[in-house]
Amino acid sequence: MPDHPAIPRRPDVKSLTDPSTPSPDRTGGALAPFRYRDFRLLWGATLVSNFGGLVQAVGAAWLMTQLTDSATLIALVQASNTLPVMLLAIASGALADIFDRKSLLTAALIFMSVVSVALAVVAWSGALTPWLLLAFTFLLGAGQAVYNPPWQASMGDLVARQDLPAAVSLNSVGFNLMRSVGPAAGGLIVATLGAAAAFAVNAVSYLPLVGAMLRWKPNLAPRVTTPEPFLAAMGAGLRYVVLSPNLMRVMLRGALFGFAAISVLALLPLVAKSHPEGGSLLFGGLLGCYGIGAIAGALLNPRIRARMDNEHVVRMAFAGFAVAALVLGQTESVWLHALAMLPAGAAWVLALSLFNVTVQLSTPRWVVARALAFYQTATFGGMAAGAWAWGAIAGAQGLDMALTAAGLLLILGAVLGFWLRAPEFGTLDLEPVNRFREPPLRLDLKGRSGPIMVMVDYRIDQKDVPEFLRLMRRRRIIRRRDGARNWALLRDLEHPDLWSESYHIATWDEYVRHNLRRTRTDAEVTVALRNLHQGEGDPLVHRMIERHNVGPQDDMPLVGKIEIP
Repeated sequence: MPDHPAIPRRPDVKSLTDPSTPSPDRTGGALAPFRYRDFRLLWGATLVSNFGGLVQAVGAAWLMTQLTDSATLIALVQASNTLPVMLLAIASGALADIFDRKSLLTAALIFMSVVSVALAVVAWSGALTPWLLLAFTFLLGAGQAVYNPPWQASMGDLVARQDLPAAVSLNSVGFNLMRSVGPAAGGLIVATLGAAAAFAVNAVSYLPLVGAMLRWKPNLAPRVTTPEPFLAAMGAGLRYVVLSPNLMRVMLRGALFGFAAISVLALLPLVAKSHPEGGSLLFGGLLGCYGIGAIAGALLNPRIRARMDNEHVVRMAFAGFAVAALVLGQTESVWLHALAMLPAGAAWVLALSLFNVTVQLSTPRWVVARALAFYQTATFGGMAAGAWAWGAIAGAQGLDMALTAAGLLLILGAVLGFWLRAPEFGTLDLEPVNRFREPPLRLDLKGRSGPIMVMVDYRIDQKDVPEFLRLMRRRRIIRRRDGARNWALLRDLEHPDLWSESYHIATWDEYVRHNLRRTRTDAEVTVALRNLHQGEGDPLVHRMIERHNVGPQDDMPLVGKIEIP
C-alpha cells in the first residue's frame, strides 16, 4: 500500500522518548497522568484557556441582561454556546479520526482567538446588540465544537489506557479549578472594566495553549490504508454507535441530564438579578460556588467510583442537581442559593466525567473521536434544547416554576436508571489484534475497486450447531459494526454440516480497514468459531469482486505469471 498520513501511536509503547513516561504496568492513581510530559504541558496551558473562557462566559451572560429583559434571550446565551456542539461535533469527530488531530486542534484555537478579538472590538465600540452577541457566542461555540472531540480523543494518545480515567478527571479538575475563580474574576472585570475587557482576556488566553499545541510532537505510526472518505467516516461512526447498546444507554442518559441540568446554569443570571443586591459580582460568586463544588466532585470522584457502581454514581448526580434546582426555585436566600450550587457543581463533574470515560473505554481507538462526538452531540444537544425550553418556561410561567419543573425532571432521570442502567466500563479489551496481513492478489486491484464479497466456509458438527449459531449472532453484530453490509449465514441443503458466512464491503480499502478494526475481544469470537470448525485447517475464506460488466473484454487483468497445474 502507498504511504499515507500518520496516525497517533498509543503512548504506552516502548518507543516513547520521554524518560518520565511510566511503563504500562505502573499506575499512580489520580495524579498518574502528570508523569507524561505532553499531558503536563497541555494541561497547564488549558488552565489558562479555561480561565479566559469562563471570564468571557460571565461577560456574555451578564451583558445580555443589560441589553434585554427577555428571559428567552438571556437563556439563549447558553443555547448559542452549546447548539454548535450538536451541529458540528460529529463532523469534527470524523475529521479527528481521519486526519492529524494536532492540526485540527490548533486551527480551532486560532479561530476562537480571532472571534474573541472581533467580539471585544465590537463590544468596545458599543455596537453590540442581543442578536449580534448571540452570533459571536455561536461562533465561539462552533470553535469549541470542532476542538472538543479531537481533544477528548487525544487523552488516549497522551496517556496509557490504565491512566485514562485519571486523565479525564484531571481535565475536569483543571476546568473547575478555573471555574472556582474565573467567574468571580469575570464578574469583577465586568463590574470595573466592562464586558469588552472580559472578551479581550479570553482572546489572549488562547495564546499559551496554541504555543503548547505547536510544541506537542505526538508519537506517530504510519497508516496502512488510505484515510476514510469524510461522509463514509461519519456513517461508520454512526453505525458503530447504533450497534453498541452500552453507548446508546450513555447517550440517552447524557441527553436527559444535559436537558434538565442546564436549567440551573441557563437561568442563573436571572436568579442573581432577582436579588436586591444582585449584580455581576453576585452572579460570578454563585458560579464560583458551583466551581468549588465541581472541584470537590472531581477530587472525590475516584473514591466514589471505587465504592459505587456507575449507575449509583449517575443517580447521585441527577439527585444532586435536582436538589440545587429545587432550592433555587423554592427559596429566596442568597446563602441557600450559594450552598445549592455546591452539589450542583459536584453532580455535573460526576455525571459528565463518568459518561466521557465510559464512552472512551467502551470504544476502540479507530472510532473513539466519532463516538465522543456523538456523545457530545446528544448531551450538548440536550443542553441547547433545555436552555431554550427553560428560558421559554421562565418567561411564560416564572423563574420559580421553570426551576421547580427542572428539579422534578432530574428526579425522574434518576428513577429512569432502573430501566436504562449506566454500563460499567473497562470490561472489554478493545486493543487492536493487529494480526491481519493483506493477502497477495492475482488481479490488478485498486484500493477503490469493489464491491467486495467475502464468504467464509465452515464445517460444523450437528451437536455444535447451537453454540455455532450463538457465536454467529455475535459475529453478525461485529461484522456490521465494523463496516460489513448484507451479512448472511447460509447452510448447504445437501450437506447440512457445511455453512457459509457472507457479507459485502464497498471497496478493497474498506475491506482492509474492516479487518484492521478487529479488537482482542472480537477475536475471541473468531477463535471460538475456528475451534468449532471440523474441516482441515482454518475455515476457508473466499474474497471476490463483483463484476457487473459481462462482456467478453476482461476489465481486470491478472497480475504476474499464470501457473497451470
